[in-house]
Amino acid sequence: LKQPFRGLVLSPNGTTSVSPADATILADSGLSVIDCSWARLEEIPFRQMRAGHHRLLPFLVAVNPVNYGKPSKLSCAEAAAATL
Repeated sequence: LKQPFRGLVLSPNGTTSVSPADATILADSGLSVIDCSWARLEEIPFRQMRAGHHRLLPFLVAVNPVNYGKPSKLSCAEAAAATL
């Protein structure tokens, strides 16, 4: 958390969605996903996660076995794959 990261961060604190304009950031600095339950966001230390370029995902429907067919309930693997 306290290490500098200059890449793209998939985060509920993002203000813009991932877009093709982020390709350079991804290629140069990589991708990070905040792995948490959206029901427990208040427990996440977002103040310690200021580094990087925080982004939201556009509207997507999950295909994982737990949340199949549910909008915006993607696993971290689905979120990372959708971003790449």
